[in-house]
Amino acid sequence: MPKLRQVIHRLYTSQYLEWIFVLPSLALLALLALPILSLLWRAGVDGLFPYITQPSVIAALRLSLWTSALSVCITVITGTPLAFVLAQREFTGKNWVELIVDLPLVLPPSVAGIALLIAFGREGIFGGWLTAMRISIPFTSAAVVMAQTFVSAPLFVRAARIGFAEIDPQLREAAHVEGSNEWQLFRFILLPLAGRAILSGAVLAWTRALGEFGATILFAGNLEGVTQTMPLAIYIGFEQSLNIAIALSFILVLVTFLLLLMIRWLGNNKVWRI
Repeated sequence: MPKLRQVIHRLYTSQYLEWIFVLPSLALLALLALPILSLLWRAGVDGLFPYITQPSVIAALRLSLWTSALSVCITVITGTPLAFVLAQREFTGKNWVELIVDLPLVLPPSVAGIALLIAFGREGIFGGWLTAMRISIPFTSAAVVMAQTFVSAPLFVRAARIGFAEIDPQLREAAHVEGSNEWQLFRFILLPLAGRAILSGAVLAWTRALGEFGATILFAGNLEGVTQTMPLAIYIGFEQSLNIAIALSFILVLVTFLLLLMIRWLGNNKVWRI
């Protein structure tokens, strides 16, 4: 028994311990990387350029980009104040507000689509009021933006909230001593300090909105040029031909990769500061 204990002790204090961390890490990296690399390889081998240049593909890409960009703008404008309040203020019902914000993260996308349809559909709870104001949301580009915002905004709020919460409270006290009001404190101190977290949350929200499928197809439908985003086009293309689905998937992977690369470059060069 003493010898066995010595062997175990040497094992856990030697370089072999590193493999306990390396092997599981490599397994997960392989699971994450190999499918993407296989997709890129297949797209390059099969020569899918003719599919990429189809008008329907270009229309779907254009729609995905501008709707997801608009969704992120709405999320940042409305989500930043909410994240600030949740991080810096204590109030009655705060736990319930946090629960409401986090709930879309765990809901299946199909449930999110049904919920939006029940709330804002023509026969929905608020449908009568919207119809009276001659507003029709379902199966329009506005429905796409709403679906994307619903599923992606919680990612931004969570990231921004963490950024605001990590700011040293003493900075607030020092700013008040110097005579700063709440707006000056927020605009010139807290917002720049939380800038990296806000940017990271915006990227997460943008990529999530760009890849949204379930809520969009149920609430906005699949109308080419109106509500057919790239994920929906991939689904329809898969039913027609695997090559079409591969080509569309390649475009979406490329756009997402370039977006992440651009944001990382901006973050590293600190030109993003507000």
